Amino acid sequence: MRILLIAAVAKNGVIGKENDLVWRIPTDFKRFKALTSGNYILMGRKTFESLGKPLPNRTHLVITRNPEFEVPEGHHVFESVEEVFIYCSKIGVEKLYVIGGGEIYKQTIGIADELVITEVEASPEGDTYFPEIDLNNWKEVSRESHPADEKNQFPFSFVDYVRIK
Repeated sequence: MRILLIAAVAKNGVIGKENDLVWRIPTDFKRFKALTSGNYILMGRKTFESLGKPLPNRTHLVITRNPEFEVPEGHHVFESVEEVFIYCSKIGVEKLYVIGGGEIYKQTIGIADELVITEVEASPEGDTYFPEIDLNNWKEVSRESHPADEKNQFPFSFVDYVRIK
C-alpha cells in the first residue's frame, strides 16, 4: 500500500485555524478531488466533522478516541493509525491518502511514501500545522507554480515529494 499525505501548507507551516482552512484556493480543491476520488482517505475526527458530510466517491477512514462516534454506512471508524493500516492491508487498499489534521499528519509522515503538497505563498495565523518536511528524507519530483488570481487568494505551487529510500 502506498501512503500519500496530501495537504495545502502555508510558508509558516499553517494548514488550518479553528478546524477550518485559512484561504480559498479552488484550483487546489480541484486537484484534491481529482487525486483522492475513488480512493480511501484517512483523517482525524475533527477533519471529518469539518467536511460536513462524506466527500463523494471516497471511502472515509476516521480516527477517534470516541468509541461512540459514528460515520455513514460504507465509511469506517478506528482508534489508531495502526488499526487503519491493518484494515487496509487486509482488504488490499493500494493507495491511502492522509488528509489531516495536524496530529494525523504527525503520526503518518514517518511512514508515508509520498507527499502531495500545495505550497501556499502566505503566512496566516493558525492553530494547526503540517510537520516539517525534512529534505534529508524527501526528494522533490515535481513542481507546478500558479499565481494568485480572481479565484485563488494567494500564489501557490503543487509540489510532489517521494521518500528517499
